[in-house]
Amino acid sequence: MKGSRRLGRRLFQLYAGLALYGASSALLVQAGLGLEPWNVLHQGLSELTGLNMGVVLTIVGAIVLLLWVPLRQRPGLGTVSNVLVIGFAMDATLAVLPEVHSLAVRVPLLLAGVVLNGMATGLYITADFGPGPRDGLMTGLHRRTGRSVRLIRTAVEVAVVATGFALGGTVGVGTILYALCIGPLAQFFLRVFAVPRASGRSAVVATGQPERAILPR
Repeated sequence: MKGSRRLGRRLFQLYAGLALYGASSALLVQAGLGLEPWNVLHQGLSELTGLNMGVVLTIVGAIVLLLWVPLRQRPGLGTVSNVLVIGFAMDATLAVLPEVHSLAVRVPLLLAGVVLNGMATGLYITADFGPGPRDGLMTGLHRRTGRSVRLIRTAVEVAVVATGFALGGTVGVGTILYALCIGPLAQFFLRVFAVPRASGRSAVVATGQPERAILPR
């Protein structure tokens, strides 16, 4: 009985986290003050192709997942769900959000988006169903190259932001705020939503973020 309740909680956290991740990213898009790195690329590709941003996010996620094959990474339920759920949730949220122009509204949208994104990260990661496709790519490159995750993540995300910006993606104060705040916020929510293991130990080590948890994108 305890095992089934724990599984149910983990599944709830997985899908609630992914849906909230997509919705919180939509708030950042609507605020128009700067996006998280991968969404700069997704927005730029959306501008280029005319596709909805959530659709682009899903396509890019699927392409990145294919790159796991030569890296010998194994996807989990969370990996596949990441590809399918976040983009849908983003487009659904963007469809109901009104356009905003006043900074008095855009700034609170930005702040809400960053905080809710951190909450979504905590929910999704503590469910422990596998990393997102973009994070798995980074940890796979880390294992194959021997370079640090920090170095690989920085190089990949700089390239992603530069490409997305060149294509018309939004880079601004929100991008900087996200970069500064998402780590502490995610670590806080990792502790809040930690699912106890069968042995009674936490699924998340409070003293440090697990390698798989370099933030789902």
